[in-house]
Amino acid sequence: MCRNITELRGLEPAATVEEVDAAARQYIRKVTGVTKPNPVLAEQLEAAAMEVAAVTRAVLAVVPKRRQPPRSVPPLRRPEVRARLGLEPFTV
Repeated sequence: MCRNITELRGLEPAATVEEVDAAARQYIRKVTGVTKPNPVLAEQLEAAAMEVAAVTRAVLAVVPKRRQPPRSVPPLRRPEVRARLGLEPFTV
């Protein structure tokens, strides 16, 4: 369905809360088709994303470890993305 959501299983170090939350928000935006919601809907979509994030963290905790890390680097680990978002550099 959404090929742009980065695989979080097997990252070293493990996926951060920030990365899981971002993936959940992206999933909610994709399935709803809403990218610029009004303030009321934005709150509801954020609540839904946090539910998805909680389930994602639970699933990542029980799936078996990978033999190799994912092929792609999650966006929030890329220096150019972090700079564009005004975030501090990602440190290992």
